[in-house]
Amino acid sequence: MPLYEYKCEECGTLFEKLVSHAESQVVCIQCQSKRIKKQFSVFAASVSHGRTGDMPPSPCGSCESPGRGQCGINN
Repeated sequence: MPLYEYKCEECGTLFEKLVSHAESQVVCIQCQSKRIKKQFSVFAASVSHGRTGDMPPSPCGSCESPGRGQCGINN
């Protein structure tokens, strides 16, 4: 199911919703209004290959920390 971004034209609430093709009516999560406008959204992804500066590669590959668990990700 795709994830869409919406804005309520009644109260101005911005929200996201997983919408199936069968579900045609989306209502505001705040005020339950049916006056909803789909917002333009952009897919974004960031991938970094290689090392930064002269630091050796991280043992766990999650960050540039020289030791496993030092960055807090893999504790």
